[in-house]
Amino acid sequence: MHKNLTTDVVIIGAGVSGCSIAYQLRKAGVDVIVVEREEIAAEASSAAAGLLSPAGVLTGPADGANLYLAGWSIILDTIAEIVRVSGIDVECRQVGGLHVFTDENERAHLERYAEVWRTQGSEATWLADDQLQQEEPLLNAHYTTALSVPLATSIRPRLVTQAYAESARALGAHIYEHTEVTGFQWHKQSITGVETANGETIHCGRVVIATGAWSSQLTEQLGFTLPVFPSRGQILALQQPEQPLQHTIFGKGLYLVPKVDQTIYIGATREHVGFDKSNTAGGIAWLLSTAISLVPTLEQAAIAKIWTGLRPMSEDGFPILGYAPNWENIILATGHGAGGFELSALTGRTIADLITTGQLTPVIQPFGLARFNKPTTSIEEI
Repeated sequence: MHKNLTTDVVIIGAGVSGCSIAYQLRKAGVDVIVVEREEIAAEASSAAAGLLSPAGVLTGPADGANLYLAGWSIILDTIAEIVRVSGIDVECRQVGGLHVFTDENERAHLERYAEVWRTQGSEATWLADDQLQQEEPLLNAHYTTALSVPLATSIRPRLVTQAYAESARALGAHIYEHTEVTGFQWHKQSITGVETANGETIHCGRVVIATGAWSSQLTEQLGFTLPVFPSRGQILALQQPEQPLQHTIFGKGLYLVPKVDQTIYIGATREHVGFDKSNTAGGIAWLLSTAISLVPTLEQAAIAKIWTGLRPMSEDGFPILGYAPNWENIILATGHGAGGFELSALTGRTIADLITTGQLTPVIQPFGLARFNKPTTSIEEI
């Protein structure tokens, strides 16, 4: 990188949100530089399970359900687009999902979930007894009812992020990895430059903060606090048994996602332990024991990998999208929790629209930082 650069927009963070925004901005003809202190998809964007099926949020507050439905309506087409542009196979596979009925308290939730899917024209049907066992023979026969959602899709998160990044580069974006932001230059209420640890200054018209769980550390330099914190998710991969699991299974607070490489991703814990990325005996034991209770044959499965990611959670579980307070040209795109990939296409388009038109797309209007200054309804993590 040169010592002094000039661009329309600096995006800080090369996770899935930052790379998606860069791609959409370049499609609109906006000059973009992305800076990343580590490498593309270094944190949550490589640690995620890669599951596209917006479950819990669809039965929460209406604004949140609308946000996820809008995201879902464009994500698969957007993934197909970036695969074409980048040439990267992101291992996108429509595996279908089975939401297993394991507790009487789940009935109302699953019925509402099915209703929302059907109103969108998507299939959601109840399977029971022999029909369920025929659909997924590996499921524990103790569970006799499940909601089938055929559109549930598996992706490889790191590859999707790289596909967004390479598509943005193909259109002229510059992405600088191993480039940490150390400070800002400003005049009145506008950022005029972004300073890096390498001694460069990038002069710019706007700044987008898309640094995930680390966003609040960055905004402290700018005089405001973001209610974004890390939520540790421990996750593991098992080798597929000889008779493979065919569907994504949801139940007992976890998910099992079959992958193209003949593994099954099982996740994830939800722990508020700061930036500690340790795997713990208790966390892994819970994942394994719960997965085996749903699919008993997994007791004999070989462990392929164990890892941890830090979700960027906001206080109400929904992303923070829009302008930062008291600044004219800082835009926030963070706090997506476990929904970064499902919302990635929508995040990219709406933030690009905000930058190019000055207008907030109605679906993201409820998700500005200002909402935390008034009473909100919390939701469970998804």
